[in-house]
This record gives sequence, C-alpha cells and structure tokens, in this order.
Amino acid sequence: MGVRPDNRLADSPMVPVACRRCGACVSARKSSWNQTSVQWTAEAQASCLERRDAQHLAAHSERGLFLGCSALTDSIVDAVRTGDLPVVDESARVST
Repeated sequence: MGVRPDNRLADSPMVPVACRRCGACVSARKSSWNQTSVQWTAEAQASCLERRDAQHLAAHSERGLFLGCSALTDSIVDAVRTGDLPVVDESARVST
C-alpha cells in the first residue's frame, strides 16, 4: 500500500506571511477561522524574537517553551483581513 497524497493544498496552497515585528516569513494556511497551519523555515526561526526568547528560557529547563508567536499571529490575522490569506472554510466562523 502506497502513501496517499495530501491534496488539501491543491485548492488552497500555503501563502507567505511576514511578521510585522521581526520580518520572519513563514508559509501559512487558514483552513477555518479556528485552524491555522504554519510552516517555519530555518531563517524564519532564527529571525523570530519570541521564538529566540523561548529558546533562551528553554535552556534552563527540560522542555521547550515556544507555543507560538503573538506578533506573527497578529500578522496572520492582518493577512486574512486584507485578503492576502484566504480562509478555506468560511462556514466555520467563530461566534463572538
């Protein structure tokens, strides 16, 4: 049995999004309002200030501390607002 290809990116590929704070450029995809996929490059990881701070703190413990970058999250939200990053499933809106 072969590996089944993941064709979810065929209809809506990942889009480059740059963090407005540090300039780290990642690939992002919004499957729904509640789900975001982010792919980090080595260069983006090295540029991200929040990731660097988390790595510094992690050096003093046995666990990694980086859960996400708030500045990048804000940049992704802005990309959605401006239409640069589409939301694939608009029907799964967050109720506010």
